[in-house]
Amino acid sequence: MTDRYQSPLSERYASREMQYIFSQDKKFKTWRKLWIALAETERELGLPITEEQIGELKAHQDEINYDVARQREKEVRHDVMSHVYAYGVQCPKAKGIIHLGATSCYVGDNTDIIIMAEALNLVRRKLLNVISLLAGFCHTYKDMPALAFTHFQPAQPTTVGKRATLWLHDLMMDLEDLDYLLSSIRLLGSKGTTGTQASFLELFDGDMDKVRKADDMIAEKMGFPGCYPVSGQTYSRKVDSRVVNVLAGIAQSAHKFSNDIRLLQHLKEVEEPFEKHQIGSSAMAYKRNPMRSERMASLSNYVMADVMNPMLVSSTQWFERTLDDSANKRLSVPEGFLAVDGILDLYLNVVDGLVVYPKVIEKHLMAELPFMATENIMMDAVKAGGDRQELHERIRELSMEAGRNVKEKGLDNNLLELIAADPSFNLSLEELKESMDPQKYVGCAPAQVTAYLDEEVKPLLEKNREFLGMKAEINV
Repeated sequence: MTDRYQSPLSERYASREMQYIFSQDKKFKTWRKLWIALAETERELGLPITEEQIGELKAHQDEINYDVARQREKEVRHDVMSHVYAYGVQCPKAKGIIHLGATSCYVGDNTDIIIMAEALNLVRRKLLNVISLLAGFCHTYKDMPALAFTHFQPAQPTTVGKRATLWLHDLMMDLEDLDYLLSSIRLLGSKGTTGTQASFLELFDGDMDKVRKADDMIAEKMGFPGCYPVSGQTYSRKVDSRVVNVLAGIAQSAHKFSNDIRLLQHLKEVEEPFEKHQIGSSAMAYKRNPMRSERMASLSNYVMADVMNPMLVSSTQWFERTLDDSANKRLSVPEGFLAVDGILDLYLNVVDGLVVYPKVIEKHLMAELPFMATENIMMDAVKAGGDRQELHERIRELSMEAGRNVKEKGLDNNLLELIAADPSFNLSLEELKESMDPQKYVGCAPAQVTAYLDEEVKPLLEKNREFLGMKAEINV
């Protein structure tokens, strides 16, 4: 369709797998599974519901008669009751027991929880694969010295792999948050119109044990460890807020990574993948723009801003429920997931194709290394008989002179030559150049990478081996 708005999240960014999770088919098929679980539970707890009725429900659970439901909704203006009616048209023997004792939130809210849990598991799978690829990159480049930056000013060297562990560590924290959320998420269950389960107490002739047991049985049938112990008509909207906060955490990490890659690409040290026939600019044919990283940043901004939606919804719910959550939830939760899905596909694609330019990295490092080697040079000069305080002042003066040569005259850094020409240091140029081995200045970086991968990352990946090896669906 070209004559109406369509979301770019579906058209350009999100995978088909994530789109299906938030599709109409998934939603209404889940409603019917919940109605079946309710009917089975009520039968098992003694209500007069027959196996024949449940069999009829199961026979039509995946055959959503949308035309009947849509026509009915035009008349009654209620989506749940329209689908109860449509299901009943297909199941005439069971129509009288569909939705028995339940309110709309029984299918609406429980489905939202089921869908969010499934979407979180897809996010988790993709996040694990990004972690796996990034861990491999860290290992490959753990020993390659590189100029580090603080305030984007040259600083003590690091290694390419050590820098990448900063991106990896952020994702590991995101996974920890996601796993905690998944371990704590529960169904709403069958709580009734205000959360008191009054209708179910009536159905079960005042037997509270059966009322409580119904929640546990429904949760088990739907694959959940239980239901929230208390609620109003809806589950607490803080659940949505917690979910989108986890998504925003992933977006934060992805944005930081994408910023660093864009800066490194400007420096020509590391580049995101660039396809053979890709065009960087309509005017400047030579350009290789970091468009994947820019897209990651753009989508990440959207997800981080999306956090406000469930916060506002949760904080403004009145008593047992109001309906001013519905329209917002329909937008903010699915689109947060679709955007993060697109972000992780991009992250997978970029990490899988990162291009490293060792010669450029070495050139940038060696241009600044004389400044960073001055402390070692000073110590060597003291050993050769110099005065530490006097040498410190001379190094400061000569460093300023070398800096002016670089910045004002466009010359190479000649600090070593200036020091060699100063008799107070008593060091030859050859001796000074011996101190220019970059490996002397990366500290524990390689060992840190090895220890982090061996102690933290590899055990995690080994534990989750079944989820690794997927290929991202990239919509470029």
